Amino acid sequence: MSESKLHSVTPIFQVANMQRALDYYTRVLGFGIGWTSGEPPTHASVCRDDIEVMFAVEATPIPARVYIQVNGVDEYFTRIAATGAIVTVPLADRFYGMRDGRVGDPDGNEINLGEPLVKD
Repeated sequence: MSESKLHSVTPIFQVANMQRALDYYTRVLGFGIGWTSGEPPTHASVCRDDIEVMFAVEATPIPARVYIQVNGVDEYFTRIAATGAIVTVPLADRFYGMRDGRVGDPDGNEINLGEPLVKD
């Protein structure tokens, strides 16, 4: 068997309005713009720490969901909620060993943000 190692995943969210998506992810969620393509942009990415989220403009976006583990989820969740994040599931301790919650974006995509209850 090969020594291949998977090391990251980059979700691709469909959005109806690229500028609105970029504004929400940078202003509210604290990401930076990684790159854009097209004029006006039809594809783009935002980055924060080790996470990248890509966007593709679609006339009728199909929402998706992703789970991101966060060190310091309480602080991050509180900060983004205060800046206008669309909280769809409040932050709480879960039976599966995570403290997490969920935020949505203007196109219906959802990001679960969580941290293990027991640290290694």
